[in-house]
Amino acid sequence: MEILSYSSASCCDVVNLRWNSAVKASSFGGSKLPAFRKSRVIYANFNSASEVVSCYHINQSFSKKLNHRGGLRSLDSHEKFKQVGPIMSSGSSGSDGYVIGAEEDANISETGEPLTKVLIPGIPNESNGELSAPISSCFWEWKPKFNVHYEKAGSENLGSPPVLFLPGFGVGSFHYEKQMKDLGRDFRVWAIDFLGQGMSLPLEDPAPRTREEGMTDKNNLAWGFGDESEPWASELVYSIDLWQDQVRYFIEEVIGEPVYITGNSLGGFVALYFAACNPHLVKGVTLLNATPFWGFLPNPIRSPTLAKLFPWAGTFPLPANVRKLVEFVWQKISDPRSIAQILEQVYADHSTDVDKVFSRIVETSEHPAAAASFASIMFAPQGELSFKEALSRCQTSNIPVCLMYGKEDPWVQPIWGFQVKKQVPEAPFYEISPAGHCPHDEVPEVVNYLLRGWIRNVESQGLVALPLLDAQESMQINIARDLEFIRDGSKKSVKVRFFGSKFSLWDKISSYISSQFGKLELKS
Repeated sequence: MEILSYSSASCCDVVNLRWNSAVKASSFGGSKLPAFRKSRVIYANFNSASEVVSCYHINQSFSKKLNHRGGLRSLDSHEKFKQVGPIMSSGSSGSDGYVIGAEEDANISETGEPLTKVLIPGIPNESNGELSAPISSCFWEWKPKFNVHYEKAGSENLGSPPVLFLPGFGVGSFHYEKQMKDLGRDFRVWAIDFLGQGMSLPLEDPAPRTREEGMTDKNNLAWGFGDESEPWASELVYSIDLWQDQVRYFIEEVIGEPVYITGNSLGGFVALYFAACNPHLVKGVTLLNATPFWGFLPNPIRSPTLAKLFPWAGTFPLPANVRKLVEFVWQKISDPRSIAQILEQVYADHSTDVDKVFSRIVETSEHPAAAASFASIMFAPQGELSFKEALSRCQTSNIPVCLMYGKEDPWVQPIWGFQVKKQVPEAPFYEISPAGHCPHDEVPEVVNYLLRGWIRNVESQGLVALPLLDAQESMQINIARDLEFIRDGSKKSVKVRFFGSKFSLWDKISSYISSQFGKLELKS
């Protein structure tokens, strides 16, 4: 395998080639590159979008030996170079790159089509001296007693696209650390904790107990179990509508301009819901295994009569008949053993290090406000818009939508992603395998690569091809690629299927069947 980089005014001529040392390429974790069997891979750096556009397809014959500092190399006349989507070199975050695999590297996918191998960068490895974006932990006072925790990176990247990450249920901004450190080198990125979760829990008890009730029992130290709420918490409900309101004010007051918004699980629902309600503040939405519904109780605006049948809808204080149930359930689900079991269930690749995620979830569960906040979330009413209605509004507002779904998710199974794709056939849909409910944490190399490329496609208004697609390939096609990267000195491979606008019933059935076989293999 050889790696070449070049910079030229017209890359169609492929001139001014320069040797790029593989050993020093920080995108490979500082380790030596693996030997790919019968493979030749070209890594090309482009200085501008115009060069990317003019370099969509190259099929040149070279017989002249090229002088490099690293030695001589003759390019065979039969070699073909193929653009498969932009990537970023960990060592050079300011230039576009393309990975090009020779046809001899292709194998066959489950659909019988050629499966091209694509080499992508790994996550910056700080232990090997690779530079990652520093992350700042901040608090923003939205309202009295409502302090919102968030993290940010890439503030120095003035003029770059702003990206906001929304977490899933039970986690927080820490779940996007791998995106912040990597994408923060190119974009301005933020991740927030929803109110009632992570580090955005209240600073004071919203419904304190009286002293007469006694404080000897450890369970009595929990907040929110008194008989009267504090004035600031009289209308507090940790609902989908509160969170979308929180996101709106955060973008207006902290970020100050429209953003690309990305959400996983619950965060995906909130991202779509927010975009539907505030299209002027959104440049695009990426859904990472977004949950297609949220809330069990009817919304009082949509169904006022039905909502009256439920006497409590997540407000403070918790009713007396609810407190015992909440204490019992919370004792079970907040047990570290239960948390570990859930993480084992939702992560398809059990080699993924989840120690930091586990410890942060346990830390949040020990906060005195956690139990009552959980109860408020569980009993909060549904949003004014359903997931399907929010998606339709985004379509009407011409908001770009990108879908990235882990195939082995036991909760949001492939069928849910297919339904979203059916409703928005023009949205690029990337199915990642093996990956579970949280692909951004399980295979961040792949998600970062796809997200980076998709944002550049939108920013260039389509002049830069979508990740994994040739410029000459239509958005209608369905293709599969093996994405390879280096993690902890070892090569890993993940299959990514791109579903175009020609999305047939057979595509859905075959993908679903293969996902079920994949689950059986993982269990065995």
